[in-house]
Amino acid sequence: MTLMSKIQRSGSLQRLLHLQAVKRAGKFNRRDPLAAQHKIFRELLETATNTQFGRDNTFARFKNRSFKIAYRYYKSCVPIRSYQEFMTDYFYRDRPASAIGRSTPDLDNTTWPGTIKMFCETSGTTAPSKFIPFSPRMFAENRRAAIDMMSCYLAAHPQSEILNGKILYMSGSTRLTKVKRGIWSGDMSALTLRFRPWYLAPFVEPSPEISALPWEEKLQAMAELLLRDDQIRVISGVPPWIILLLKRTVEIGDKPLRELLPNLELIIHAGTSMAPYRNEFEALFDGVLPNLLELLPSSEAFMAFQQPGEAQMRLAPYYGVFFEFVRFEDLDAHGKPAPYADAVPLEQVETGQRYAVILSTCSGLWRYHIGDTIRFTSTSPHFIEFTGRDRLLDKLEEKVTQGEVELAVANLNRNGRSNVREFMVGVDIPARRHQWVLAAQAGLNVVDAARTLDVTLRALNADYATFREQGRINAPDVMVVPEDGIYRWSQVERGKLGGQTKIPHIDPTQDSSMIGSLRQFHLSPIRADTGIAKPIRTEHAVT
Repeated sequence: MTLMSKIQRSGSLQRLLHLQAVKRAGKFNRRDPLAAQHKIFRELLETATNTQFGRDNTFARFKNRSFKIAYRYYKSCVPIRSYQEFMTDYFYRDRPASAIGRSTPDLDNTTWPGTIKMFCETSGTTAPSKFIPFSPRMFAENRRAAIDMMSCYLAAHPQSEILNGKILYMSGSTRLTKVKRGIWSGDMSALTLRFRPWYLAPFVEPSPEISALPWEEKLQAMAELLLRDDQIRVISGVPPWIILLLKRTVEIGDKPLRELLPNLELIIHAGTSMAPYRNEFEALFDGVLPNLLELLPSSEAFMAFQQPGEAQMRLAPYYGVFFEFVRFEDLDAHGKPAPYADAVPLEQVETGQRYAVILSTCSGLWRYHIGDTIRFTSTSPHFIEFTGRDRLLDKLEEKVTQGEVELAVANLNRNGRSNVREFMVGVDIPARRHQWVLAAQAGLNVVDAARTLDVTLRALNADYATFREQGRINAPDVMVVPEDGIYRWSQVERGKLGGQTKIPHIDPTQDSSMIGSLRQFHLSPIRADTGIAKPIRTEHAVT
């Protein structure tokens, strides 16, 4: 076959794939989300009827009932459970409590039919590892969601060259643990890469050899790959790590990013809000950003994605997951719902209301409190905004959410005088104030930063504003460290850096030990050996 005929054949294939994407996107946009939820609910219960969980909760009696009646029975007999409760009650039922988070569950027809052969392993900050079951059905549903998302993108961009290029997937650790014959555990991204369809291999970077490198070496190798391979048109990852990759690319290439990566068309981001990082992305691209798409995935379920031209994500209630929602006001002081809290299905959600998300999934999680909170801004379509996880600044009863602290940092960056790359906030309980650590460029005025953060939170959160006015919460204590200061701390003290690893924006520990560790790391004289500059700190910076 001549080179010209290969090109013509390739062009024909791309046109065919694009037409299929347009057709699929049209079908997706005509789907009825409420009908889909009713269908998924019935299918989940029927499929799990003969499992241990299904027998314990008499799923058989739900058969042939209307959705309204079946759902009323379901939420009256199945309690909402956290990870710890679900694992104790079912996944480690006959094993000592010390085994939870230290070994994978052995699941055979326990909460889902058959043997679970893959577990998404996620490391907690206050608990041992979580092992989330990842069934073949869930694997297929996630792949279907990804295809739908890209189909919607291609339908909106008829001139897109993505089908003629590659995606750089910034995965977490690609190390998998062979639990026993045919059963694996590891980071979700590692499972996705390891067991992806063979025909996608030529279109996904980096190679397994690069993915397995230590973070610093991997970052360098991926930056060199971006400069070397002009077929990479998509980057997917967590915003702060994408920024590190792009900055390293600029350092190596020594030119503006738009000149170095002229074919970069799309950045797919997830894991944490883009808002605090938006200014830095715009600066890197001289204000002309590639297309951006946000999605809300998790080890438990694929929950939402953004369509081109829309400012927010849409809930995606089509992929093997039944959603319920508990009002934020009904959560306890630690962000948890009661076992039989008043939950509502998708058809009863209200705009403007913040909800905790409860999932029942095709991997055998039932009424599982995932820890994420969202707010619906529309119900036709179901636009959502991610408002944080169950971690709250609540030790002073203020209930400031992760979304609010991220907006405060975004506002700090918006004035153009600061460039906060990363941050964490916790609570100094004896002093009754918030403690902030901001990783930023030199020159950030710490007094102005403290004032901006304080003023923004007062505007966003009525409880915080009232408590500040009453003197029940004192002015924030802000520490500024070098741009890579939080990443260095994470690497040295937590042994975590890179890929899909996320820096907690709100200290999740009960005793505020994480923010304490971070601050002490930068105050310790021995840290001079690391090359970290002395931090700048202000106390009682505002009144």
